[in-house]
Amino acid sequence: MAKDSGQSQGKRRIRGGRTHVRVALYMATLSSVRWDPEMRAHYQQLRARGKVGKVALVACMRKLLGIVNARRRDELASAQ
Repeated sequence: MAKDSGQSQGKRRIRGGRTHVRVALYMATLSSVRWDPEMRAHYQQLRARGKVGKVALVACMRKLLGIVNARRRDELASAQ
């Protein structure tokens, strides 16, 4: 919920989801952006488009989550 008053704007924060999972995903994304060339390129592309660092990092978190879910799906499919 935004708590804006005239010219003053409050900060927004993601509150949804499980805290431990979100923190673990954040830390994994930091490492991924630093060491994985594909994820680093994605992050730098977002930054070049003018996104703030944290916004670009959250976008990378979403991308990493999609990769993890796809790998898990493929593992379950091959196990059957």
